[in-house]
Amino acid sequence: MKVLKGNIVDIQNRNTFKGEIIIENGKISSITEKDCKENHFILPGFVDAHIHIESSMLVPSEFAKIAVKHGTIATVSDPHEIANVLGVKGVEFMIENGKKTSFKFNFGAPSCVPATPFESAGAVIDSEDIKTLLSNPDIKYLAEMMNYPGVIYDDAEVHKKIEWAKHFNKPVDGHAPGLRGKDLDKYISAGISTDHECFTYDEALEKLQKGMKVIIREGSAAKNFEALIDLLPEHFENMMFCSDDKHPDDLLLGHINQLAERAVAKSIDVFKVLQATCINPVEHYNLDVGLLQVGDTADCIIVEDLKAFKTLQTYINGELVFDSGESKIEHVNFEILNNFNTDKKIVSDFRFESETDKIRVIECLDGELVTNKIIEDTTIISGNLVSNTETDILKMTVVNRYHSDNYRDEKPSIAFIKNFGLKEGAIASSVGHDSHNIIAVGVSDVAICKAVNLLIEHKGGICAVSDSFEKVVALPVAGIMSDQNAETIGKQYSELDKMAKDLGSKLHAPYMSLSFMALLVIPSLKLGDKGLFDGNSFQFTPLEVK
Repeated sequence: MKVLKGNIVDIQNRNTFKGEIIIENGKISSITEKDCKENHFILPGFVDAHIHIESSMLVPSEFAKIAVKHGTIATVSDPHEIANVLGVKGVEFMIENGKKTSFKFNFGAPSCVPATPFESAGAVIDSEDIKTLLSNPDIKYLAEMMNYPGVIYDDAEVHKKIEWAKHFNKPVDGHAPGLRGKDLDKYISAGISTDHECFTYDEALEKLQKGMKVIIREGSAAKNFEALIDLLPEHFENMMFCSDDKHPDDLLLGHINQLAERAVAKSIDVFKVLQATCINPVEHYNLDVGLLQVGDTADCIIVEDLKAFKTLQTYINGELVFDSGESKIEHVNFEILNNFNTDKKIVSDFRFESETDKIRVIECLDGELVTNKIIEDTTIISGNLVSNTETDILKMTVVNRYHSDNYRDEKPSIAFIKNFGLKEGAIASSVGHDSHNIIAVGVSDVAICKAVNLLIEHKGGICAVSDSFEKVVALPVAGIMSDQNAETIGKQYSELDKMAKDLGSKLHAPYMSLSFMALLVIPSLKLGDKGLFDGNSFQFTPLEVK
């Protein structure tokens, strides 16, 4: 038996009172109002309503060790990233690794593997695979339906996946940035109930008014908190918080607790904030997570106050998993899985013969997944389109990592990008949403080739290179996750982030931003391994402006 005393936060009844909670066999057996000297606050644990654990570069068990320090006791996790590399086998790896901890991972069935037919992924998950996954009680929902054109234009395979979710009575997550009007109506009518991709107030308001749950996202790259938070006071019953993608250095600093703190600092009613951070995800996704009620599993946190939400203790199933600055979740041994099958490149692979005066350029927007499509002047040397550091128009490439030299006729795709700001060298990553091919940007073909080959040599990772140095953070698990702990990978990532900025990048999170420049389902212009892609018209577009 455990006894917790302090200020008990009853979110549903919007009340805080002095009292004690009795925990027996992992469940709350009683909650009693009585005087006590403890002044801290006891409340349900935080839930991240949409996250790709893989983006932390940590396997689930290592993610859990850090998340509990910030009062997070559960996540709604889309294993979409590893599924694009390893298919169903990757999803099973995430579930089994997560089960070796007490942390409450709630995985979905990835709906879009590959994300589009316009790129090369390492696996395919079709509607029959979705049926099998959704029949598993460990799979809680159909994960984000990114192929919104497939929904709107009645793609049979897309609708089969949604119908299987309905058959198993599991929610369907949305992903529809900028979708409005009649197209949005059809998307919702298909049975899709959430969206975490809203980037304007008006867009989110329309989706709320039409019955969707809007999830406010604040991750390492995409940051929509400020644009959407003013909707919370009125729509708190239909809103949640998520990080979507959280890099390891950021995760070490905080998680959903940071969003609760920021919301309360804006004078939003604390009970409305906690409704969104603790209650709504549990109820929407029907999670096996306690809400500080008699008979619930004892999934709760003790925080210093209801302003900064500094976590003092975290309990999951009545087990103390964080106390006095120390995570109690132990290291878990696991098998390393990967799918990396490409040979080293030569500098001429990144040459782009051209005589054109104008090209289409991806304009990267700091803190956004969306990009702009702009037209810029070319820089040509000896017939080769090259980077121009003075105008910050840099060459980028996506290299298919699933094909060996038998496919030498499949050259790396080439495009140009603005706002990365590099003045020397190159940076590269095998974390390239969603298919996780190698993506690189640099000031010269030589530097780009050097960075790409460094990742091929390590079978995955992120790196920075210049004439005088090279550094790589290896990601051997599917080429997207480390086999190390958060402190180790977080330190390595921070050092690499600094190197990218020393090379000239002004972006807040250059590697996170880089990873999304291959995400074809997000407008306006992106680069996949098969070419430059217009996310508005959903078709390839030529680099050269004729």
